[in-house]
Amino acid sequence: MVNWDVIKHEWETTTITIAALAEKHDVKLGTLKSRKSREAWVRGPSDKDATKTKKDATITKRMQPKKDDIEPVVLSDDLTDKQRLFCIYYIKSFNQTMAAIKASYSRNSAHVEGSRLIRIPKVAEEVRRLKGEMQQGIFIDAMDVLNKYIQIAFADITDFVEFGNVEMEQRHPETGKVMLDANFKPITYKMSQVDFKNDDIVDGSLISEVKQGKDGVSVKLLDKMKALDMLSRYFDVLSENDK
Repeated sequence: MVNWDVIKHEWETTTITIAALAEKHDVKLGTLKSRKSREAWVRGPSDKDATKTKKDATITKRMQPKKDDIEPVVLSDDLTDKQRLFCIYYIKSFNQTMAAIKASYSRNSAHVEGSRLIRIPKVAEEVRRLKGEMQQGIFIDAMDVLNKYIQIAFADITDFVEFGNVEMEQRHPETGKVMLDANFKPITYKMSQVDFKNDDIVDGSLISEVKQGKDGVSVKLLDKMKALDMLSRYFDVLSENDK
C-alpha cells in the first residue's frame, strides 16, 4: 500500500524530481502529480534560496502597500497555492464565494475574487481537470457526495411505498354488520390504500421526514429539485441563457 505521508515528506525535504519520486515508490506519475497539486505540497527552499527570498520579500514590502488579498506574481503557468485551493473547494461546493474564503482570500472581497478567479483560463482548466479526476474516482469523498445528489434527484416514491386499490366490504353505519345485496352477497367497494415498505428494504438517507397526521402517516423525500439543480451545474447541462 502506498504511504503518501512518506512520499510527501520526501518531496518536501529533498531535491528529488517528481519523476524519480514516482519511479522510486512505484506510483503513476500522473497520480503523483495530481496528489501533489491537490494537497498543495510545498518544497522548502535551500539556505541560499531562503536568503534570496528574504531579501526579495523585504524589497517588495518596501515598494508595495500592504494588501491582504493581492495575488503573488506568477512567472510560470503553474497555479498559486491559493488558486489551487480555490479550485479544490470550488468543485466540492460550486460556490465561488465560499471557495475563495476557504482558500484564504479576504472575506470582504471573496465574492469579487471568486468571480474573477473562475474566469482565469488556467484556473478554469484546473477545475475541469479536477472534475475529470472526480469522474475517475480519485476524489472518493467528493464522488460520494455527487452520487448522493444523483440518488436524491432520481429517487422513486415506489421504492418506499406501495399504493393501489383494495376491495372492502361495506358495513351498516349503525350495526356495523356487512351489508348484503339481493343475492345475499356482500356489497363491496374499492378504496385507495398506501402501504409503507419495511425499513430494511428502503434507503432512509433519502427521506427527510416521516410524520403521523390526522389523515395518517406521510413520508417526505429530500428535495429533488435542489439535487437536480446541483447536478445541472456540475455537468453543465444548462446553456448560459438558462443559468
